[in-house]
Amino acid sequence: MATAAVRRPEPQPAEQDTRFFGHPRGLSTLFFTEMWERFSYYGMRALLILFMTAPVAAGGLGFDTATAGPIYALYVSSVYLLSVPGGWLADRVLGLRRAVFLGGVIIMMGHICLAVPSTATFYLGLVLIAVGTGLLKSNVSVLVGKLYTADDVRRDAGYSIYYMGINTGAFIAPLVTGWLAQSDAFKRILASLGMNPETSWHWGFGAAAVGMFLGLVQYVLGGKHLSPDGLHPVRPSDPVAAAKVDRQVRWAGLLTLGLLVIGGGLVLSGAIDVDPEGISRNFKWVLIAVTVGFFAWLFLSRGWTREERKSLVVIAVLFAAATVFWMAYEQAGSTLNLFADRNTNNTMFGRGFPPSWYQSLPPLFIILFAPIFAAMWLRLGKRNPSSPAKFALGLLLLGLGFAVMIGAASAAVSGARVSPLWLVLSYLLQTLGELCLSPVGLSAMSTLAPARIAGLVMGVWFLALAVGNYLAGMASSFYETMPLPSLFTIVTVTALGTALVLALLVKPIQRMMARSA
Repeated sequence: MATAAVRRPEPQPAEQDTRFFGHPRGLSTLFFTEMWERFSYYGMRALLILFMTAPVAAGGLGFDTATAGPIYALYVSSVYLLSVPGGWLADRVLGLRRAVFLGGVIIMMGHICLAVPSTATFYLGLVLIAVGTGLLKSNVSVLVGKLYTADDVRRDAGYSIYYMGINTGAFIAPLVTGWLAQSDAFKRILASLGMNPETSWHWGFGAAAVGMFLGLVQYVLGGKHLSPDGLHPVRPSDPVAAAKVDRQVRWAGLLTLGLLVIGGGLVLSGAIDVDPEGISRNFKWVLIAVTVGFFAWLFLSRGWTREERKSLVVIAVLFAAATVFWMAYEQAGSTLNLFADRNTNNTMFGRGFPPSWYQSLPPLFIILFAPIFAAMWLRLGKRNPSSPAKFALGLLLLGLGFAVMIGAASAAVSGARVSPLWLVLSYLLQTLGELCLSPVGLSAMSTLAPARIAGLVMGVWFLALAVGNYLAGMASSFYETMPLPSLFTIVTVTALGTALVLALLVKPIQRMMARSA
C-alpha cells in the first residue's frame, strides 16, 4: 500500500540581523574599532610636526622644518604603503580578524613609545604605528563587507555608517590630544601636581594610546558578532594550489627575516648610520620604483584586450589626478598645521585654543556635508557628473582652497597673525573637494579594473595616497626657506592645472570607460 508523501516545509531565509540601526550588530564593533583607531592616528598626526619643530625648552625635539618635513613625509606615506603587504599577510598568514587585532596592539605600543620622552622611542613609535596601521586599516574595511551577503541592499549604507565612524574619531581626536599637548590650562594642571609642564606633548601621545586600547577592548568583546569568514587565512581548495601558496608564505617569511637580521646586524655593527632624515629623503626612490614598476608591468604585460588596455589608461590618469589631490589635501597635517601654529591668531570670542584644533575641521565638514552631497548626486539622476568630472571638480575646489591660503600667507608676511577664518574657509573648500573625489575614487578603480587583477588595482588607490602624503610632508620642508605665498601658489597652480587638464579629458575618458564596461 502506497503511503502519502510527507510535505516538507519550505526553507525560510535566514533572518537579517538589524540590531545596529537596521544593520548587523557587528557593524557597531567595526564602527567603534575604526573610530578609535582613527582617534589614535589623527590625534597623533595633529601633534607630530608641531612636536618635532617645537623648541627643546618647550618639550619638543627642536628640529627645523627641513629636517622635520621629510620625517613626517616618510611616516604618513608608509602608513598607506604598508597596507598592501598588510592585506597580503591577512589573506595568506593571519586571517582578517587576527590581522586587525595584531595591528591594533602594535599601534597602541607605538603610541606608548611616543608617550616616553626619548628620541629613540619617538622613532620606534613611528615605525610601530606605521606597521600596525598597515595591518589594520585595509583589513577592517574588508570585515565590514563580510557582514553582508552579496545581494544585501544595506551594504552601501553600512559603509556610509562606517565612514561616519572614521570621521567621528578624526573629529574628536585633535580636540582631546591638542588640549593635552598644547593648552595652557593642562600645563597649569601638570605644574600644580608637581610635574614638568613641558611633558604635555607626551600626555597627548598617551591619549592616542588609550584610544587604541579602548578600540581593542570593544573589538574583542564584540568579536562574536563578526563574520567567521575572517578568522582564518584564505586557502585554495585545490591541494596543489594550496601547497603553492604555503611555499610563497614560507619564502616571504624567510626573506623578511633575513632582511631584518642583515639590516639589524649592519646597524648594530656601525656599518650603516641610521639617519632618519636621510632615509626619509631617499624614500622617494622607493615610491618612484614601486609606481613605475607597477604601471610598467601593467602596460607591458601581454594578454590584455583592447578594452582592458583602455581601462588601464583611465586608471593611470585617475591615479595621477588622485596623487595631486592628496599631495595638497594632506598638507593639513604639515604646512597648514605649521601655518596655524606660527601665523594664525588662535583665538575665538576672546578665548585662545590650541592650533592643532584646526585638524578637526575637515572631518566635521565631512560629517555635515556628506549627506547633502549624497542626496544631491541622487537628485541629479541622469545629470549626475561622471567620475572624471567629479575628479576635476574636486581638484578645482581644492585649488580654490589653497588660493585662499595665498591671501592668508600674503597677509602674514609682515609678521602679523591672521584671522582663523582664513584656515576655516580653506578647509571648507578642500573638504568639499574631497567629497567630490574621494567617494568615487575606489568605485571607479573597482569598476575599471580587469577582473583578474581587481584586488591589485585597488592597491593603486592606497599607492596614490602614499605618494600624495609623501609629497605633502616634503612640502613642509620648504616652510622656512621659501616665501609662503610662493609655496601656496605652487600648490594652487598644480591643483588648478591638473583640474583643467582633466576637465579637457572628461569626454575622451568617458568614451573609454563606456567601451570598457
